[in-house]
Amino acid sequence: NGQRVIRWKRDPRIAEAMVDERVVVEGVTDSGKVVTFTPHEAIQYGFCDGIAESVVEVLQKEGITNYELHEYKPTTMDRFIGFLISPIVQGILIMIIIGGIYFELQTPGVGFPLVAAITACLLYFAPLYLEGMANYVEIILFVVGIILLLLEIFVIPGFGVTGVLGIVCVVASLVLAGIDDFTFDFLPDFTSAIIRSLFFVVSCSLLSLFGSIWLSRKLFGSRRLNFALHAEQKVEDGFVGVDMAAKEEIGKVGTTFTDLRPAGKVMIGNEVYDAVSDTGAFIERGKVVRVVKYQAGQVYVVIN
Repeated sequence: NGQRVIRWKRDPRIAEAMVDERVVVEGVTDSGKVVTFTPHEAIQYGFCDGIAESVVEVLQKEGITNYELHEYKPTTMDRFIGFLISPIVQGILIMIIIGGIYFELQTPGVGFPLVAAITACLLYFAPLYLEGMANYVEIILFVVGIILLLLEIFVIPGFGVTGVLGIVCVVASLVLAGIDDFTFDFLPDFTSAIIRSLFFVVSCSLLSLFGSIWLSRKLFGSRRLNFALHAEQKVEDGFVGVDMAAKEEIGKVGTTFTDLRPAGKVMIGNEVYDAVSDTGAFIERGKVVRVVKYQAGQVYVVIN
């Protein structure tokens, strides 16, 4: 009669019930439970064609006799990359990066902490880049963050917007590098992934920071170790803690060598001195100032 009868191999209602607990299929599931099948139940309802213990058995069941199997065997480099991107190693590398930066700032010129931090950076980003998890954006973001921190510490007195932006860039680069790029296409997956990565990076960073502070006190505060000078230079022996030459500059006029925020440096004659704005107000670089007093190795100035 020209009519065509379609018989479903698999019941679409059962497939729907596998992802929606509100779907009820009589004899299979009640409302409130997602359908899950054992292998034999999956065969019974048409959601599985058979049970096999190996790839060879699958091929035999499908009647395939002319075939060639290729088995993936990881190389030494693959195993090394897998080792580097393991959570434990990644956490240790983050701790070395943060700790190395901290110790380099505490002991500028030593070099070893900075070398350790740079090496840890390479070992952190390189395998993630090779595996496609990180790209050049994260690497550039990290470099920009380090540059901003260095500018804040060595160029711009105090700690302001530049330092905060540097910290944000460094943390953001470490967080984004630990997330697969494809998760950006799926908002729920991206949200959960970035929360996990952020928690991981922040936890490792705080642990490294507190550990570095504790270790620096042990290393540089211990008299048993020679990392710091512990000899006492007493006043009664003729030692003074500051250069008293700056005291002779009271009443003289000079120019601000750096911005005073309120601390900075001023140039009087051909000499540069540590200076503080006497009123606490901000004074721009290049302003003419007058020394009004001297205290604790610093001259206090006002705009002339």
